Amino acid sequence: MTSYPPPHVEHLDVLIVGAGISGIGAGRYLKVSHPGRSFAILEGRGASGGTWDLFRYPGVRSDSDLYTFGYEFRPWRDRESIATACRVLSYVRETATENGLDPHIRYHHRVVAADWSSEAARWTVRVERTDPATGASERIELTAGWIFCATGYYRYDEGHTPAFEGRDRFRGQIVHPQHWPEDLDHRGKRVVVIGSGATAVTLVPAMAGAAAHITMLQRTLTYVVPVSKEDKAARFLRRVLGDRRGHAVARRKNIARQQLVWRFARRFPAATRKLIRAANARLLPAGFPVDEHFNPPYDPWDQRLCAVPDGDLFKAISAGTASVVTDRISTFTEDGILLRSGRELPADIIVTATGLTLQLLGGMRLTVDGTDVSPADSLLYRGTMLSGIPNLNVAIGYTNASWTLKIGLVCEYVCRLLAHMDRYGHDTARPVSEPGLATRPMLDFGAGYVRRALDRLPKQGPAAPWVASTSYRGDRRLLQHTAIADGHLRFSGPATRAGRLADADRWGEPPERRASGG
Repeated sequence: MTSYPPPHVEHLDVLIVGAGISGIGAGRYLKVSHPGRSFAILEGRGASGGTWDLFRYPGVRSDSDLYTFGYEFRPWRDRESIATACRVLSYVRETATENGLDPHIRYHHRVVAADWSSEAARWTVRVERTDPATGASERIELTAGWIFCATGYYRYDEGHTPAFEGRDRFRGQIVHPQHWPEDLDHRGKRVVVIGSGATAVTLVPAMAGAAAHITMLQRTLTYVVPVSKEDKAARFLRRVLGDRRGHAVARRKNIARQQLVWRFARRFPAATRKLIRAANARLLPAGFPVDEHFNPPYDPWDQRLCAVPDGDLFKAISAGTASVVTDRISTFTEDGILLRSGRELPADIIVTATGLTLQLLGGMRLTVDGTDVSPADSLLYRGTMLSGIPNLNVAIGYTNASWTLKIGLVCEYVCRLLAHMDRYGHDTARPVSEPGLATRPMLDFGAGYVRRALDRLPKQGPAAPWVASTSYRGDRRLLQHTAIADGHLRFSGPATRAGRLADADRWGEPPERRASGG
């Protein structure tokens, strides 16, 4: 028998988990499309902004242009389109304030678990609420008709650091970029950054000016692409067409360019490799061993390309304030790192830019009608819902384009779905996959942080709507224009729970609408 929560438990129509760029976007779309719905945005930390508030390491910035990484509904007005974290953070918070979302955000509220009741058609959500003044915590409960998980896909409290031999022997300071000390002073110090991804190529030029010397120590090579900080074409469009129209045209231009670059790279990997290598060689000193340090053995976009604004990494290398070493670590020593080659890198500070720890749903535990469910046992439906789990969606962006492009489409889709459910009297929507459907990993991506977590992530199927699409154009069709009732989404409402199984429950549409082809 289902136990209902006591009457005083707060009920929300929609619960948004996470007040980062995705959660703020979800709140805005929901408020505009469904102004009568009650909702709250729960944030486990004490500030909004997600990634852009959490990461404090030197030089932290976007690696996508803000015309596509920013919101479609709010123009990006800064001169630089590759923006610093503080500017992205201001943009996100200004968006929240302008759209009246600040009163809906509840800080220091970490969602621990959510239990779905099919009979009540709602989630009972357990939340850990912390008093910022005392640090004391208490558990509270609330209920929600829908959960929008906007927590991203990595752990905010824990980065990934491999076990390094001899770590305890090192007499200097070891820092992970996800937990950067505010008082870290690297002026005049010898710094070694372990890693070759986006964080490493950001840190090295940002620290190079003040450090005695900084070395990027990499095991696996990465494709590094110089890009311009400013988008002059976008600035021209905004000047001629105005902020909103200019932003919209610049956004479409940059979306097309992102997709064109990705498709070209996948179709012509050898040519793309040559183009990137030539761009690198042009910015590096004469005689620099480009192939040793910047020519990976895999094809472009097998892993994400790293952008360097105005070639800042190459400028630091050319100036002699930074260097790159490609080798494997044998052990940490008292004064640095001993490499497999026998070379020792002296260091006062070692930065372990070794990646993220992936985690879906912010680590919350889910049960459906008393049974534990795991995202790893589900298929991703339309890139946002999980098979077998009702009234819940996750915000997962692109790996081959700006993250927020996908999130905007997801927000619009959820709003469409909620409107459809209102129209036909449904209160439950549950994706159901065909038995025996062939599956594959959700992320077809070679990065180490992805490979380490594949067994904890949902799967994808062989075709839509069960694929994790990498095509913005394809997702626009699927999420904006394809019928909500597609035969894979099962709906129910009070009538069906009362025992009157209607065609609307099986097909998602009333019989007269289905017969008319609507």
